[in-house]
Amino acid sequence: MDTTLEKIKILIAVREAARPARRAAFSLALPLLVFLIVTFVAPIVLLLFTAVNNPEPQAVIPQTLAALERWDGKAMPEEAVFAALAKELAQAQQDRTAALLGKRFNYEVPGMRSRVVSAARMALANPTGPYRERFLALDAEWGSPALWAVVKRNAGTLTPYYLLNAIDLQQEPDGSLQRVEADQRVFMTILGRTLFVAFTVTFLTLVLGYPVAYMLTIAPSGVARIMMLCVLLPLWTSLLVRTTAWVVLLQTDGVINDALLALGFTDHRLQLIFSRFGTVAAMTHIQLPFTILPIYSVMKSIPPTQLRAARSLGAGPLSSFWKIYAPQTVPGVMAGGLITFILSLGYYITPALVGGPGDQMVSNFISIYINRDLNWGLASALGVILLTVTIAIYLVFLRLVGAEKLRMG
Repeated sequence: MDTTLEKIKILIAVREAARPARRAAFSLALPLLVFLIVTFVAPIVLLLFTAVNNPEPQAVIPQTLAALERWDGKAMPEEAVFAALAKELAQAQQDRTAALLGKRFNYEVPGMRSRVVSAARMALANPTGPYRERFLALDAEWGSPALWAVVKRNAGTLTPYYLLNAIDLQQEPDGSLQRVEADQRVFMTILGRTLFVAFTVTFLTLVLGYPVAYMLTIAPSGVARIMMLCVLLPLWTSLLVRTTAWVVLLQTDGVINDALLALGFTDHRLQLIFSRFGTVAAMTHIQLPFTILPIYSVMKSIPPTQLRAARSLGAGPLSSFWKIYAPQTVPGVMAGGLITFILSLGYYITPALVGGPGDQMVSNFISIYINRDLNWGLASALGVILLTVTIAIYLVFLRLVGAEKLRMG
């Protein structure tokens, strides 16, 4: 019993003695922790919230939404619903929020923006009812149960609409999920294109970067330094400058077409710019250093005596390389490939300048919905889908390869 008490006292004393050191360590790490929360965690949380946020209906027409709770969803709503909507739209017209509400409903029902704005003007000009016939006189669609079903399901401050739209799904008036019309199914195609380009660029950088990394480890020190300078030099140049250089190289009257004609590989100028080839070529060049450096870091740590020992035991050059050397480079290959793949998923400038309309990736559409359409909900939903796919691929990677094999250096 006394021995147990003594052990407990010793443990408490050790913890008390270590407490100042832990506090000091936490104090040193606190600025970095705050920085990560502000610049990384908070934006992701805001992104997730914006993808499901639906403030406009509840802010502009709360009484109408409350009146719709008693609606059976089959026939046209009663006069009380129209009266509540007219009253709130009249106030919204004065507050200049009617167009904002119409824009929100227009995402789900085409033409709703003009309907809402027209109804708001009518309601402001006619402060007394009845209103149902006036709404129908403005637009017969106000009598459609499907339209009112859309209004009713937007009663909450959260909505799945943007996330469903980002994966080409839509919610029917009865609440069931259906795929959107065939001519409107664009987002899954864009996501597939983004993944395909990212996988292609990753594969090409591994094929091109692995020999370069190996040559860096076996070359004489003077040559290796020059080679390393060539690898690092692109990182010191702006991404925009490197992409613009590829625009110059790939254009119809550019250097590459001139070289192909001079060497006799083609008898006419090729369309290299604004194509999938140009996008992949430019992205591969830009991502090569990010693939080479992790592989080189791992290769540098492998003792060269292992290959010599394998050769002395009778193994051939290729056999000793693939059985002894190459398996030890897997952590670097995995790290370089993962870095390149994740970075390639978010490319925007290079596909926008070098690629054609059919080569734009998810990031380009996120930019369009933010800057041109001001549709932050759909832009955030696309970001959430891309983030989810990235995390899923990363988890699959860890499951198949193992976290212990992932080394950055």
